[in-house]
Amino acid sequence: MRDLLTLPKAHLHVHLESTVRWGTLREIGTANGVPVPEDSGTFGGFAAFFAQNDLVRTCLRRPGDFRRIAYEFCEDEAAQGTRYAEVSFTAAAHGERLGDLDMPLAAVREGLAAGGEAFGIEVGLLLDHSRRRSVDRAWRTLDLARRHDGVAAMGLAGDESYPGDPFTEVFAAARDAGLHVVHHAGEGEGPASIRQALGAGRTERLGHGIRVLDDPDLVAEVRERKIPLEVCPSSNVALGFARSLDDHPLPRLREAGLIVTVNTDIPALIGTPLAAEYARVRDAFGYDDTTLASLASAGVDASFAPATTKARLNQEIDTWLATTP
Repeated sequence: MRDLLTLPKAHLHVHLESTVRWGTLREIGTANGVPVPEDSGTFGGFAAFFAQNDLVRTCLRRPGDFRRIAYEFCEDEAAQGTRYAEVSFTAAAHGERLGDLDMPLAAVREGLAAGGEAFGIEVGLLLDHSRRRSVDRAWRTLDLARRHDGVAAMGLAGDESYPGDPFTEVFAAARDAGLHVVHHAGEGEGPASIRQALGAGRTERLGHGIRVLDDPDLVAEVRERKIPLEVCPSSNVALGFARSLDDHPLPRLREAGLIVTVNTDIPALIGTPLAAEYARVRDAFGYDDTTLASLASAGVDASFAPATTKARLNQEIDTWLATTP
């Protein structure tokens, strides 16, 4: 078996706030007067997920805080063999909380630029918006995306029991502005959520999308339209959307002819960075290096990277596969 750390990869579904190193969070929290407990090393369920997100938001206050987590994201991803990433960031929520709409995004962009140069990784930004929040904030997110370079896309995240229909005008305007659109859909809810995202929601990929298998007609549509799925197996298990890794639908999604990419979603919370996610997929489903390379190539091809970047990364993947382990 070849070293999965050296497999060139694209990482398409990962939330910046859920990548923060625990030691970094403690240092930032101390500097800002926020107590951060010792890392327990355990995580499970939505209660822990929401509590951790609240803690991160409370800690992040100064431009340097945002620059640091973005820079360290680049360092950590490069160490995993990630060559291109699209990282989600809830910019408008942070900006409103701190009374400066632009500061968090500007600082994150600075950190990503410095980290990308230092560690040889290309990173695009996806600005996400919680389905539970107002349409007005979604418009402010679009305004940020229009005014700041380096934003590749925007989309909906969060609890799918909140429908996407109230936001359709926002995402139509985003597409008209030349932005890509990617929604979380088909994780906690089923085909109706996916159909909304594919239709009025204007999504180009499905964040998660694992519930597509609930409807054979929808499987056929997603396959025919070549809509990529951003699959996050370990996160799905940790948050209760799959009973175990062995029961995860990833193999069935591939067998159905769908475009499957491998991602982490919340790596710092579940202790599973990208190369480890690939290793877990390999071990759970018995995939060989050829299959793992094809999953990596699917991520590259599904990305919003420039054509030159895609060609280079696919050549690097071919080289990895051709190298004797």
